[in-house]
Amino acid sequence: MAINNKRLIAILFAVTFILLIPFASMQFTNEVNWTLSDFAIAGVLLMSTGLGCELVIRNVKKTNYRITICTIILAILILTWIELAVGIFGTPFAGN
Repeated sequence: MAINNKRLIAILFAVTFILLIPFASMQFTNEVNWTLSDFAIAGVLLMSTGLGCELVIRNVKKTNYRITICTIILAILILTWIELAVGIFGTPFAGN
């Protein structure tokens, strides 16, 4: 059980570290202009991806299936992030 908790703590620290990058950038340049909702949405996306992959790792026994499912989860994260950032698909989801 201790290993599982270490992975959860690692996910939490990774999400925090990733969110600190734009926060620190905002202190030095006006090019990065995130609002509180931007941080909240990014946090939810990153945490759900990390926890989704953790759920797959805990419950799926075959390594090939684990890799495939986690790759799909990461692809969904990347496509969602791109859509929210620049609206590449032009959906109302991005505010276009």
